[in-house]
Amino acid sequence: MGGADFIADSVTTAFGLIFGGAPGVFSAVLVSLQVSVTAAFLCTVIGVPLGFAVAVSNFRGRHLLITLLNTLMALPTVVVGLFVYAFITRQSLLGPLDLLFTRKAMIVGEVILGLPIIIALTNTAISALDRQVRDTAITLGAGRLRVSLTMLWEGRFGLLAAIAATFGRLIGEVGIAMMLGGNIAAHTRNITTALALETSKGEFSVAMALGIVLLTVALGVNFALRYLQGRGEVRP
Repeated sequence: MGGADFIADSVTTAFGLIFGGAPGVFSAVLVSLQVSVTAAFLCTVIGVPLGFAVAVSNFRGRHLLITLLNTLMALPTVVVGLFVYAFITRQSLLGPLDLLFTRKAMIVGEVILGLPIIIALTNTAISALDRQVRDTAITLGAGRLRVSLTMLWEGRFGLLAAIAATFGRLIGEVGIAMMLGGNIAAHTRNITTALALETSKGEFSVAMALGIVLLTVALGVNFALRYLQGRGEVRP
């Protein structure tokens, strides 16, 4: 069988697994979505206010902090996994909480991975706003909260892009999921760890199915972002 035939057969079988509802594929998808959506939500709730505060504040060490955040955007996932593992392993400080090899541990790791990304991108989005946005709101008598909400609204496209980028980074990571989740079938095995496992086993059709689903999720997030951008003139 030629290379083209092999790829074509793998893709055909992969779509059959997807539309046939293969349990191994869909359990991995559900774990990925549950963990990554939860982590992205927490990153948004925590990171957007922090990024906004960095953008509008002027304090000693601000530029150093921004440089640090930009550096941490490229933080290797295995380093995050190792750091969290050291705290939650059964012999360590948080060992009694029994978090190791659970989805909760994966969420904690992904939040640590995603926070620098969304804080740095939020800072960039808000800093890029025309200063007249803030000045005009103040001139019109808006209070501090109203000024902040106005700036967030004007920077909404950048904030949506920051959230999408953070989610994309989280759902595609493998190091944290492997080290903190343990790749346990139907429990902590997500798309990326299942993809790596099936490829190593030579189950290319299953790995292809997982890859197609992962790309579909990524495309779905970006199409949703484009749709929201297209509705940008609609006021709440």
